[in-house]
Amino acid sequence: MDKILIFIPMYNCEKQIPRVIAQITGKVLSYITEILVIDNGSPDNSINAALQAIQYCTVKAKVVQNVDNYSLGGSHKVAFQYAIENGFDYLIVLHGDDQGSINDIVPILESKMYRNADMTLGSRFMKGSKLPGYSKFRIFGNIVYNLLFSIVLFRPISDLGSGLNMYRAASLKGAWWYKLPDKLSFNYTMLMAASYLKQKIRFFPISWQEEDQVSNVKIMRQAVEMAGMLVKYFFLRGRYIKSELRQIIVEKYEYRTIGENQC
Repeated sequence: MDKILIFIPMYNCEKQIPRVIAQITGKVLSYITEILVIDNGSPDNSINAALQAIQYCTVKAKVVQNVDNYSLGGSHKVAFQYAIENGFDYLIVLHGDDQGSINDIVPILESKMYRNADMTLGSRFMKGSKLPGYSKFRIFGNIVYNLLFSIVLFRPISDLGSGLNMYRAASLKGAWWYKLPDKLSFNYTMLMAASYLKQKIRFFPISWQEEDQVSNVKIMRQAVEMAGMLVKYFFLRGRYIKSELRQIIVEKYEYRTIGENQC
């Protein structure tokens, strides 16, 4: 049986994190070995809310906090290191803002489809996906960028970064992701780097909703940044991916353990 870690990145998710952790029940639990909640210095009551929620989990669950503000990409790097060092076979990323549903990955786990890919990525913009309340403008913008990335990366890309993804831990060894940006553009450069390394990427449809979440993405600024990254990758390929893309150099991504349940 595969050893699978669920990693939940969390920042200012006091209201949402109990709902996210409560999702991890039923069928999905039979596939999960451990839950790791990584807080990136939330100023609200997210940590206490997460600590209370994991006490109801029937698998091992732990809440940790980054020792510094590493942003979303940095939290991924902490989780990648944790998965590799603790002998996990696979890592599932489920964002702590409760926009995605863990149930969408159950068919992937049941069919073992994830074993045929290095990255099994949730897609909000493919057949079978559901986007209640998502504006047509944002859908159109995402589809345009998905097309541009598909052309430049020479492979079909249907989502540049959703909140539900799965990675093969063995494909993360070598820390080729270490110099990628720590900010929200981390997922875009992960796709570029994985494509350059000729890793196997597969997408699956997910449902996505926005209720009481506050987005940290500034749409126009993010779009301009994505375009610039894509142009650099188009002309430089490996030289771009292997270069230092972080604004702040972190020698080691570290965390402190806040608490865990008794499983």
